[in-house]
Amino acid sequence: MALVLGSLLLLGLCGNSFSGGQPSSTDAPKAWNYELPATNYETQDSHTAGPIGILFELVHIFLYVVQPRDFPEDTLRKVIQKARESKIDYDKPENLILGLKIVYYEAGIILCSVLGLLFIILMPLVGYFFCMCRCCNKCGGEMHQRQKENGPFLRKCFAISLLVICIIISIGIFCGFVANHQVRTRIKRSRKLADSNFKDLRTLLNETPEQIKYILAQYNTTKDKAFSDLNSINSVLGGGILDRLRPNIIPVLDEIKSMATAIKETKEALENMNSTLKSLHQQSTQLSSSLTSVKTSLRASLNDPLCSVRPSSETCNSIRLSLSQLNSNPELRQLPPVDAELDKVNNVLRTDLDGLVQQGYQSLNDVPNRVQSQTKTVVAGIKRVLNSIGSDINNVTQRLPIQDILSEFSVYVNNTESCIHRNLPTLEEYDSYWWLGGLVICSLLTLIVIFYYLGLLCGVCGYDRHATPTTRGCVSNTGGVFLMVGVGLSFLFCWILMIIVVLTFVFGANVEKLICEPYTSKELFRVLDTPYLLNEDWEYYLSGKLFNKSKMKLTFEQVYSDCKKNRGTYGTLHLQNSFNISECLNINEHTTSISSELESLKVNLNIFLLGAAGRKNLQDFAACGIDRMNYDTYLAQTGKSPAGVNLLSFAYDLEAKANSLPPGNLRNSLKRDAQTIKTIHQQRVLPIEQSLSTLYQSVKILQRTGNGLLERVNRILASLDFAQNFITNNISSVIIEETKKYGKTIIGYFEHYLQWIEFSISEKVASCKPVATALDTAVDVFLCSYIIDPLPSQH
Repeated sequence: MALVLGSLLLLGLCGNSFSGGQPSSTDAPKAWNYELPATNYETQDSHTAGPIGILFELVHIFLYVVQPRDFPEDTLRKVIQKARESKIDYDKPENLILGLKIVYYEAGIILCSVLGLLFIILMPLVGYFFCMCRCCNKCGGEMHQRQKENGPFLRKCFAISLLVICIIISIGIFCGFVANHQVRTRIKRSRKLADSNFKDLRTLLNETPEQIKYILAQYNTTKDKAFSDLNSINSVLGGGILDRLRPNIIPVLDEIKSMATAIKETKEALENMNSTLKSLHQQSTQLSSSLTSVKTSLRASLNDPLCSVRPSSETCNSIRLSLSQLNSNPELRQLPPVDAELDKVNNVLRTDLDGLVQQGYQSLNDVPNRVQSQTKTVVAGIKRVLNSIGSDINNVTQRLPIQDILSEFSVYVNNTESCIHRNLPTLEEYDSYWWLGGLVICSLLTLIVIFYYLGLLCGVCGYDRHATPTTRGCVSNTGGVFLMVGVGLSFLFCWILMIIVVLTFVFGANVEKLICEPYTSKELFRVLDTPYLLNEDWEYYLSGKLFNKSKMKLTFEQVYSDCKKNRGTYGTLHLQNSFNISECLNINEHTTSISSELESLKVNLNIFLLGAAGRKNLQDFAACGIDRMNYDTYLAQTGKSPAGVNLLSFAYDLEAKANSLPPGNLRNSLKRDAQTIKTIHQQRVLPIEQSLSTLYQSVKILQRTGNGLLERVNRILASLDFAQNFITNNISSVIIEETKKYGKTIIGYFEHYLQWIEFSISEKVASCKPVATALDTAVDVFLCSYIIDPLPSQH
């Protein structure tokens, strides 16, 4: 691992490129939000050229026109294979064909190079002949005293052509100055860029142990959650069992409780009814006696002589006829008693049915406490197992090869950093020479163009169409001198500049087309991943170099892509082939011991449901006969008047009739009897009416209680039998199911935790993105963006 990562960085900084990747499809488990602390890196893996990027785009377009062919993967593979041979026979047909393919691919660059070579050869040769002609006065044109007809037109065409050429050259010189400055400023940034990359690499090295510590720390979180559930086994497991039992038991107990309440209400109603009946019998007797007395008194009063004299006799006869109404209701004294029913209900209540129901509730509510008391030993055993799992996980993480690999990698990082810091001053020094040389070349070209501009300016300003060649002015002659100096400098230096242009063009174009572009498209990685290419004995070079297992598919493209996606080192380099974390963190192996402990968990629950005494109590109540009582007899009497007439109305009528009689003893006697009747109504009738109202309420309660009593009791007994059968036949399965569910919850914590460990180590721990970033920095940024892009732009 360290060798590969070091090689990635070192080769990347030297300009080579390899690594690759496949998309990681592993998703983190969703149960808990475990998440490794985020690691922040400061180096950007891409570079923006800014406004000068337009210039680089023009260069790329030109290179595409010169070299439009696709990256020659097959040709490059064959070249690398031939390079391994100690001696190459160029006469072999395959070697000739390979050479022709190379020439065909390089045709555009070769053509441009040939044109440059022609320029290099012809420029000094033409300059030599031009110089010889000038020295022999054979060059410079003929002197004419008279202008030709097309002379002004030709002069204008030549001047405009030279001006356009000068403008184009000026634009090129400006681009050269900008590109030269760009190279210098970017080389100065290289030290900062390298330091940033090494800082990220050291962040990777330093954060990895912290990530492993964090993974181990999360075990305590998981264990604490499991311990919390174990300590709360009464509410978790006991509550689960209780929730399963409640729907089958609580409704039965509620019905029995309702029946116990009904029995109490029945007793109270019977007691009230019994006392009311006795009171009615006594009150009815007293009413009858009082009415008999008042009738006797009225008859005595009506014997008065005045009753025989008209018109008083008519009033007396009317009163005498109404006396038959002063009678009590005899049926009130004949209402049947309820002593027998009351005795039966009292017999039922000798068994405390309500207490039995409360005992059933209590036995059900004690399930959580009984579960906790019966599982103390098992819980302690599970806790011991969980503690041992923590030790096993710690041992596994200590055996991970990542730490050792990163320790070795740190040596490569330190050596590489030392090498870069040692060579950077030299690079900066050579960059200064390059910058100075570029500045001199651009300045020289600028001087030549200035001479051309001055020549054009002086020629245009000093031109006199009437002057002869021998009489032209000084300004015009000076313009000619400037032009000839510019031409002379061009012949002297431009062929030398063309040599530099050809060399840098050939180098820069091939690096751009064979390294930069295929690096971006990952075609270069596919070449490096060709089986048996870099080593004829290894199918996959990277796996052979790492693990000495060349058959294992580990490609540069996959490694680079995974690192680019910030995938962990373990998954990127397929370290499971040397240390399989899945086998070491075998979930079944770690959870079997927990399962065995949970299987030994036994819970015995006894749920009390009424018992034989309670059942007999309900049956006796159903047989007490309150549902067969003749309630209509009682209700019929509660709707009748206690007396044969409304005594209060009778008294007022009697009083009115007495007032119609002449004053005397008869009148006074009748008025006293009327007042007596009012008193009887107040003292006798009203209490009887109150008792009848109480009787009515009691009868209604008994009617409600006794309505369908036998069916209700039978239904309760059937529900009771069902609940009892459920407890007898199903409580053990309920306990087993809830225990398995409880165990699955406990085990689930650790299953998820172990899955998260495996995921984190494979995908997150020691994520190698800084390595891919360093390679991008070396190849894509430093080599291609800092050097190769500006290099052709200076031409």
